Amino acid sequence: MRFEALSVFPEVFDPYLDASIMGRARRARIFSFQAHDLRDWTHDRHRTVDDAPFGGGPGMLMKPAPIFEAVEDLSARGEARPRVVFFSPCGRPFDQGYAADLARTPRVLLVCARYEGVDERAYSLADDVVSLGDYVLTGGELAALVLIDACVRLLPGALGDEASAQDESFSASLLEYAQYTRPASYRGMDVPEVLLSGDHARVDAWRRADALERTARWRPDLLDGAGLTDDEWARAREARREGGPCDGRA
Repeated sequence: MRFEALSVFPEVFDPYLDASIMGRARRARIFSFQAHDLRDWTHDRHRTVDDAPFGGGPGMLMKPAPIFEAVEDLSARGEARPRVVFFSPCGRPFDQGYAADLARTPRVLLVCARYEGVDERAYSLADDVVSLGDYVLTGGELAALVLIDACVRLLPGALGDEASAQDESFSASLLEYAQYTRPASYRGMDVPEVLLSGDHARVDAWRRADALERTARWRPDLLDGAGLTDDEWARAREARREGGPCDGRA
């Protein structure tokens, strides 16, 4: 899989993508990445990518021409046209399902805005417009790194253990179960006995139940997509009565 980013700060990506799991996956050529400097598609001596917005208002807006020229130029390179992704509060919420869908795409181009955003006409280039959440970032580079990280973890070989990605929060519309390591007792807090039993069937059952209870208490909005049995719905309702809000499913 190939990721590319269009940015006025292309140097910010490599320190993260060359470290830890991302770095190992990149060196193993599980994915590739290249950052492009948007200023390379400007035509004035100051390499200007922004201008004042029509109608007035604070801040500067990214000009459409460099973005159009860059996306069109990059799209014409290589065998596969990239899937072009912009970031905006107007976009679809970024979630694990979208990450899984994007991870099946051979080539992705991430357009990273700065300043007060981009000229609205540039969004006509987008295949997808994505929002990471109800907050504002200084630029799209952090959003692009989050997206890349979430996708790369799903690529075969990236994590070493293929079960790791399947067993994490949101993979089955449930939060991940609680986890523990040595020592078995610490400051009066003990690891649940079942996890020390060596009985894999009991451990699996406990983990499913714990994931269900944690989701019911903290993210009940996820439960509708979790494929729960009637008994599990009953346990979820009880968990929510004990420690979480109710969505009317009583």
